[in-house]
Amino acid sequence: MNFPQYTTTALEDWVSNWYKKHRINSPKEMNIKKIAMRYEIFIHYKDMESRYVRFGRYREIVLDTKLSKPMQREQFFHELCHAIRHVGKQTMMPDAFRELQERDARHFTLYAALPYHMIKEYDLNDPELIERWAYDFNVSFELCEERLEQIKRRSDCTNQSLMSN
Repeated sequence: MNFPQYTTTALEDWVSNWYKKHRINSPKEMNIKKIAMRYEIFIHYKDMESRYVRFGRYREIVLDTKLSKPMQREQFFHELCHAIRHVGKQTMMPDAFRELQERDARHFTLYAALPYHMIKEYDLNDPELIERWAYDFNVSFELCEERLEQIKRRSDCTNQSLMSN
């Protein structure tokens, strides 16, 4: 079973379309340095909390060297979202707006780390799906589980609405 009655979100479509536009169609092609270069963003690895930094036209994503490679990759996508979708200094904005940006970055991370146009090729009933995604996309089991749960929730919602019609 692949993705029955699953409807993508606008953000999910935007992410997949960006990848396709740049001819990134498989997990092996998802090189974070190349993705960052497309946005003229430098990546640096430092012994500090991951963050996005901008000084005038200079932009960088700092990734924490203490994190595992999968966690660094997830942090990259989180910070990339802030770089390309958000404005303002979070330390100077109202809590509700900062929380909204963080929620958006979390959704973006799910979609950018496990893009729909790639994961739809996998079988949702595969008992080793989480392990396959984690290995193929080089992300944590937790992120894979969260993405799968999201897909199941949306598929259930769609199926329920179809049954009530």
